[in-house]
Parts: sequence; structure tokens; C-alpha cells
Amino acid sequence: MFYIIAIKYFCNLELIIKELLNMWGAINNILSTVENYVWGIPLMALILVGGTLLTIRLGLIQVRRLPLALRWMVRNEKGGKGEVSSFAALCTSLSATIGTGNIVGVATAIALGGPGALFWMLVAAFVGMATKYTEGLLTIKYRTVDTKTGHALGGPFYYIERGMGKNWKWLAGVFAVLCPLAALLGTGTFTQVNGVTSALRDFFDPANANTVNIPFIGTYSIVIVISSMVLTAVVAIVLIGGIKRIAGVSEIIVPFMAILYFVTILILILTNVTALPAAIGTIVKGAFDPAAVTGGVVGGIFVSIQSGVARGIFSNEAGLGTGPIAAASAKTKEPVRQGLVSMTGTFIDTIIICTMTGLAIVITGAWQVEGLEGVQVTTYAFRQGLPFPPQVSSFILMISLVFFAFTTILGWCHYSEKCLEYLTGGKKAVIQIFRILYIAAVFIGPYMTVSAVWTSASIFNGLMAIPNMIAMFALSGVAAFETKKFFKMRKRIHNLGEE
Repeated sequence: MFYIIAIKYFCNLELIIKELLNMWGAINNILSTVENYVWGIPLMALILVGGTLLTIRLGLIQVRRLPLALRWMVRNEKGGKGEVSSFAALCTSLSATIGTGNIVGVATAIALGGPGALFWMLVAAFVGMATKYTEGLLTIKYRTVDTKTGHALGGPFYYIERGMGKNWKWLAGVFAVLCPLAALLGTGTFTQVNGVTSALRDFFDPANANTVNIPFIGTYSIVIVISSMVLTAVVAIVLIGGIKRIAGVSEIIVPFMAILYFVTILILILTNVTALPAAIGTIVKGAFDPAAVTGGVVGGIFVSIQSGVARGIFSNEAGLGTGPIAAASAKTKEPVRQGLVSMTGTFIDTIIICTMTGLAIVITGAWQVEGLEGVQVTTYAFRQGLPFPPQVSSFILMISLVFFAFTTILGWCHYSEKCLEYLTGGKKAVIQIFRILYIAAVFIGPYMTVSAVWTSASIFNGLMAIPNMIAMFALSGVAAFETKKFFKMRKRIHNLGEE
């Protein structure tokens, strides 16, 4: 009797799962509708106007102080309180920002909004540098540090509560709830793992010849199944070590992979330098008249702006509020200094890496090839543009994507745990449960569709940005005051040798 009931149960379960899979098309349409509402004119105006306001109030700090910021980026401060060095904190932040957004996100933005989306991505990143600076400054000013253990906790939830006042604690709570949801259901897991496993499959099993049937889900390449298991196991091992292990791994992987990726795309651009002027012209023209460049394949200028800004925020996280969570752990006593170090993250991530990826895609015409999506677009660009055998080009991209996405997964879990620490008062049981759920999400990520995972990630990113950008407006005066005071003091004492 028991076996009969069990068989009926599993038969019904299979029918239910099949029905859910059949509904997936409708779910994608719903997600797209929600994304259009979230990333509508109000939110984009909030981010762009907020960044512009900060740029003005801070006296174009992303231009005037960038050389100093780059110098301080690799020079750790002595005597500061915190858990890790400023450079390690930056690498932790970069580990979460330099990920699939730089490789897959740029390709997705150009596919949706045409080459002009890259232009708007850069506009958002330029003003976003001022936003990132302000986030780094405020997180150090309002963080808490345990004097005995050095354990630091800070981020939007604290600068909203402490900077804006107790009446705004509810807004701090909203951010602290949205961040773990964004990590668990989009940015930190599904998008990263999906991109990694797709790249591995395209390299090792491009014809999808070696497959395995997964009950209730479908047939997938064995490369995807094995890689998801391995990635899940490695992520679990690192996450158990906490912030110090995450920072230690990031300090090694992030600089190495960023340099490798930068050099590779630089070779691609130099090899095709004669096509560079036309590519730049296409990007600029497409920013203001997308239909003229794409032949009407994409929508108007709003679609181009929306795609560029949304994917840009996904990549560099300026205005999102996640970067300051990592910056709060830095061993520093000076908010302005950490603000400048944090600002370099957006410069490296988007102004340099995303720009070069976008140029590679436009130069090689990868964005015009029908039937390609996600990482396949960038893979095509590498294969066509690099002076290496196609397999070598694909291998370089695959390795870059694997390590970028791996560190992004670690960084977003750290962000989420800090938010949960704020919400629960540091209850370890809650954090442990979240880790289990997070690791499970990493495991199932490869079996989600590309469009669905990117759409859900975009929705949660947009929702997170709202409370953080409200704080940017409210506390812009604090950032301006602290900045003026710091540089006035620095100029007065002429202490340039002990920065």
C-alpha cells in the first residue's frame, strides 16, 4: 500500500513540475513587466540625478581626486580599526562587482538596447563614481567596530539609521531585507553560476553531445551538471571561513584575473584598431538614435538608456549600497580616504573593463549575430577578434568568467550575512540557515533560463537602489562637509608623505 501511495505521489509531483515548467513563459513575461516598472524613469532619474548632485556638491571629485584615489588604493593605512586592509576590502568589493556583469551583462545590455547602451552605461558609471565615494565615506563614518575583536559592521542600514535618524530605521530595514533576497534570487547566485556553467559547456561540450537526464527538470550537458557540483562545493568551503577567508581569496584572484582580462581585450582592440573609430561612432550614434544603428531591431532611446543604466548598476553596484558593506571592514580611521578607495572600484569595473568588453563586441560585430545570447556574444567576439586559435580565445574567456563569477558569489554572500547580522543582532543560526539556502541556490542556478535570471537580478537591484539613493540625497551635505574639512586640513598641514 505504501509503495502505491509513493508512486502516485511522485507521478503527481512530476505532473506538477511539468505544469510549472509550462508556465515558465508566462512567468518570464511577468518578470519583464515588473522589471520595466522597477527600472522606469523614476528610478533611473533617482540614480542619475543623485550621482549628478553628488558630483556637483563634491566638486567633480571623480576627476580631481582620481590620481590620489588610485595611489591610496594600493597603500594601506596604518593604525586604523577594522578587520582587513583597505586594499583587501576593495578587492572584496571588486570580487562582487567584477563578475558576469562585465562579460555577460555588457553583452546583454547591447543586445537589448543596441551599442548605444554602452554609452549610457558609462554615463551612469561616471556619476556613479561620486555615489560610490559617498557610500564609502558614510559607511566608515557611521559603522560600528568592536574594540576588542576588531569586528566591523556598516553599510546603508547604519548610515540610514544613524545618519538620517531613528525615524528612518524602517528604511534601513527595507534595504537589509532586500539585499539577501537580491543575492539569493538573482545577482549573487543564479546569474553568476548560469554564466559560468554556460561558458564551460560552450568550451567543453559545444554540440551538447554528452547529456544526462535530470528527473523532473530536463536533459542537460554533463559538463553543466559536474561544474555546478564542483562550484557549489568550493563555494561552501570558502564561505565557512567568513570575511577574512573571502578577502584572502579575493586579494589573490581579483587582481590577477582583472589584469589577464584587461590585457586580453587590449590585444583584441589593438589587433582590430582600424575598426575602433567606427565602433566608437556606432556607440555614440546608437546612444541617441538606436534605431538608426540597429535597423529598428531595438526600441527607442529610452530602451537604450534603460539597458545601459540597469546593466551598469548590476556591474559596478554604484548606488546599490552593497560596496559600502565590504568597505566597512577596512582598517581605516578616515572616512574620506576610504571613500576615495571605494570610488576606484567603479572606475576599474565599468570605465575600464566594461568599456573594453563593449568595444570588443561592437568591433567584431558580435552583437549583430543572430541566435547568440549571454556569454555566447562575448565568446564570439573573442574568437573573431583575438589573433589566437579559437579554442585558446574561448579558454581565456572561460577562465576569466569562472573566476570572476566565483568571487562575485562569495562577495554577495558576505553582503547578505552582514545585513542579516544587522537585522537579527548577530544570531548565528539565522546566518547558517541563509548559507545553506545560498549554497542550494548556487547549485540550481545552471538550470534557470538566461533571460529569467538576468531579469530577476535587475528587479532586485533596482529595488535595493531606492532606499540607498534616498540616503545619498539626504546625506549629501554630510559627505560634502567631511570632504571639504579633510582636504582643507590636509592642505594646511602639508602632510603629503604620510598619506
